[in-house]
Amino acid sequence: MLGLGTIAKKVFGTPNDRKVKSTRPLVEKINALEPDFQALTDEQLIEKTNEFRERIAGGESLDSLLPEAFANCREGARRALGLRAFDTQLMGGIFLHQGNIAEMKTGEGKTLVATFPAYLNGLSGKGVHIVTVNDYLAKRDAEWMSKVYGALGLSTGVVYPQQPEAEKKQAYAADITYATNNELGFDYLRDNMRSELDQMGQRGHNFAIVDEVDSILIDEARTPLIISGPAQDRSELYKVVNTIIPELSEEHFTIDEKTRNVTYSEEGNEWLEQRLREGGLLDAEQTLYDPESVTLVHHVNQALSAHKLFTKDKDYIVRDGEVILIDEHTGRMMPGRRMSDGLHQAIEAKEGVAIQPENVTLASVTFQNYFRLYSKLGGMTGTAKTEEEEFGEIYKLGVVEVPTNRPIQRVDEHDQVFRTSDEKYKAVVDALKAANANGQPVLVGTTSIEKSEYISQVLTAEGIEHNVLNALQHEQEAQIIAKAGRLRAVTLATNMAGRGTDIQLGGNVDMQVMEALAEKPDADPEALRAEIEASVADEKAKVLAAGGLYVLATERHESRRIDNQLRGRSGRQGDPGRSSFFLSLEDDLMRIFGSERLEAVLSRLGMAEGEAIVHPWVNKSLEKAQAKVEGRNFDIRKQLLKFDDVMNDQRKVIFNQRLEIMQSRDVSEITKDMRDQVIEDLVDEFMPPKTYADQWDTQTMQAQAIERLGLDLPIVDWADEEGVDDEVILERIEEAADAMMAEKSEQFGEDSMRSIEKQLLLNTIDTKWREHLIALEHLRSVVGFRGYAQRDPLNEYKTDSFQLFEALLDGLRGDVTQKLAQIRPLTEEEQQAMMAQMAAQQAQLQAPADAVPASDNGNAVDGFVESDPTTWGNPSRNDSCPCGSGKKFKHCHGRV
Repeated sequence: MLGLGTIAKKVFGTPNDRKVKSTRPLVEKINALEPDFQALTDEQLIEKTNEFRERIAGGESLDSLLPEAFANCREGARRALGLRAFDTQLMGGIFLHQGNIAEMKTGEGKTLVATFPAYLNGLSGKGVHIVTVNDYLAKRDAEWMSKVYGALGLSTGVVYPQQPEAEKKQAYAADITYATNNELGFDYLRDNMRSELDQMGQRGHNFAIVDEVDSILIDEARTPLIISGPAQDRSELYKVVNTIIPELSEEHFTIDEKTRNVTYSEEGNEWLEQRLREGGLLDAEQTLYDPESVTLVHHVNQALSAHKLFTKDKDYIVRDGEVILIDEHTGRMMPGRRMSDGLHQAIEAKEGVAIQPENVTLASVTFQNYFRLYSKLGGMTGTAKTEEEEFGEIYKLGVVEVPTNRPIQRVDEHDQVFRTSDEKYKAVVDALKAANANGQPVLVGTTSIEKSEYISQVLTAEGIEHNVLNALQHEQEAQIIAKAGRLRAVTLATNMAGRGTDIQLGGNVDMQVMEALAEKPDADPEALRAEIEASVADEKAKVLAAGGLYVLATERHESRRIDNQLRGRSGRQGDPGRSSFFLSLEDDLMRIFGSERLEAVLSRLGMAEGEAIVHPWVNKSLEKAQAKVEGRNFDIRKQLLKFDDVMNDQRKVIFNQRLEIMQSRDVSEITKDMRDQVIEDLVDEFMPPKTYADQWDTQTMQAQAIERLGLDLPIVDWADEEGVDDEVILERIEEAADAMMAEKSEQFGEDSMRSIEKQLLLNTIDTKWREHLIALEHLRSVVGFRGYAQRDPLNEYKTDSFQLFEALLDGLRGDVTQKLAQIRPLTEEEQQAMMAQMAAQQAQLQAPADAVPASDNGNAVDGFVESDPTTWGNPSRNDSCPCGSGKKFKHCHGRV
């Protein structure tokens, strides 16, 4: 019997069906306009763009322009790229413009879909950002789609790392800007560390279309973007602690794989204290619970995490003496990304590579809070429905499933569960051989580099030709994916599974043409292309006859989306295909989340070795386990966001204040308000309201006026005068301070003084904000313990961080006032001395390396011999030079 919900859906349709249906009248309007736009010349298409801009300037809404703008864009794309957008692509474009996530299957042409809302919103002149997951896709899509925008009279820019500032500024000034999420976030932070308005690159946050939105807004949302500077070097401590960790035995620590946490047991703590005392790192009377041991405890905890939670070739790789992290969701390398809080240094010590100095946070933002800056946000992906709740709650984004242009023909088989991983891999190889003998291309999905390398060895032993695509072969990604759909092709891929590049059955024509031209540069490109097109079409027919692409996954990921992405590589645009998952009870997900019940079932069934259980119930129980993990991850991200929201409110106040200062030509009013507030606080402190004159501490106040305000005033004498109260003294101090600043203004010149005030104000804000970020980091790490006292850590964090922020503002006023009071023009002698010092430094920098003299002042390291580097010891670059010159090693004998 059907439930009421099922009957209602049959009668009224699902909410998703209703949303799709609501776009049909708009799509019909666009289609009806198509002949009119086809009749226009290339110049008239651009004229249409100018006409739309004028209408927007006149007050017409973007929604009312949508049918005409989309029709113009469709025609521009048809002429520029030879692609005519399907109705389903127009639907996707409408949903993006409305501020939704369009879930579109692989191969449905999402790159082209983005041009429609980007063109419409770009007409307003406020800029549109199209966000991609990596630099390759940003450059590729910008180059490809700029032909469409160019045909319509709009400009396109692309932002990438290490881009020259002028070029970056130009890219942000374009109507449509392509960039990665990382680069956008870092540029936002950099812009808010600038000291001049014209140095800022971004020009506001109007509308962003996020490609692979689930990867960017969910998978990467746990990692904040941090701009940092070097802190104190403690590399020796990391090395010493690292030697202790391998000596631990299993009873010394406990690992919780579900929460990815590792902690010392009581036995472990006792053993560790003993071992640290022996190593001279802990005093005899000191324990790990003492406040003085905080730094040491931090180091031993991070070393334990590095050894027990982070695995080489799964979580990171070592390349050219550097530890490079691997994105757990995509399998891609993340060069330049470092873990904070000393964890990266602990991994470097474990791997025996050079330990980079720890960093201090200068500015940070999470992707969640960065993307919520945009007035409107849209996103595209093949897999978003499973995370619909999170998109709605955090970003206010709806998720709409856009129908495919052609029905999906892919067959998704039930999971096969084996008892052991050996049985599973044997079955994988057998299935692979059968498909390969049939000529069917196979994409094998793995969860780590280690496992893809293992399967590669097995296939090599079996004599099966194959390609491996993981973080170690990251550079060849496009070439490997281009061949993955060819007859008998076998491709092993980690979770990345070629996101952003389609696996085309029979092969990729463009890639083959490029390779052929590289081999035969003199060949006729047109004739070569025709020959390759015919060959690919012939091969595609054979691949289709063999059943299309076979996606063979060797493990379930903890997120259903990643599994669906892998499945989605097959069956694009109505092609045939199939997918199946081969699992074992020894897989991480099965082992951690409930393999006991399954094992009991398998035992009762009395399964023979090598036999698999295949049943819809198994799929259901696995999906429940995955949903549990996703729910827990969502809770972690939500909790992180609640804490970051507290900092975000403060970040907005500081960044807006900086922007106002940069936009002002004259900030003397701001500095005067700050000075007046400092004077009020001074009077309140030493002459509290409602107190008598004999209770005032005027002597300390007089000394403080010299220190804080640079004013030597007879406050003690004023207080003895008849009829003088705290108000009178306040006015006298303010008048004296204003007179002093007016005099300084005269000495420096009006323009110079305004410039000094502005730079001093910005520098002080930046310094105070950095100190505040460190304080918040420390507060965040300890506030959780207050839960033991039945106090809500989040409320405690809000209260304490607000008090810290008030202290920041007080400190800012005091520092600015004090520094302005202390500045004075340099005397002629001081100017000459400074110029001489700069000239000497310049000469020293330009001296040839072999001209550095060895010092004979007796401060040299014992046994130091100028001509024998083996006698110099092993100083770091910032240590004093062993020759005794007093210079840093890097500026003396260590000069590179």
